[in-house]
Amino acid sequence: MEEPNDKNKQSVSDEILTAEDAKELAPLYDDVVMAIKQVYDPEIPVNIYDLGLIYELVINKKHEVFIKMTFTAPTCPMADQVLEEVKAAVSDVPGVAGCSVELVFEPPWDQSMLSDEARLELGFD
Repeated sequence: MEEPNDKNKQSVSDEILTAEDAKELAPLYDDVVMAIKQVYDPEIPVNIYDLGLIYELVINKKHEVFIKMTFTAPTCPMADQVLEEVKAAVSDVPGVAGCSVELVFEPPWDQSMLSDEARLELGFD
């Protein structure tokens, strides 16, 4: 097996967050979540975060945000608009250097992914 060279070791270590990095990024993470909570599903009166549509939210040391998200149905006619709203909302957060959003459908969304707030708002509890 080939040993990683010093350049590769450096680039990998640049990607790994330390506990200090995570502590520094926590307020930015919270601000990004608040921005995402301003985006609503066009057919359901609940924000996409509480609907459980955000599968992954990562912020790296460069303050670039990477999001994996889904929709309640793969045939959502407003998918492009919602994706653009998410990207715009997150990109407008002070301190965010960039945002990319990936649409995924695995695992499929189901009602178990709803937050407690969404369950209450939709009358499921």
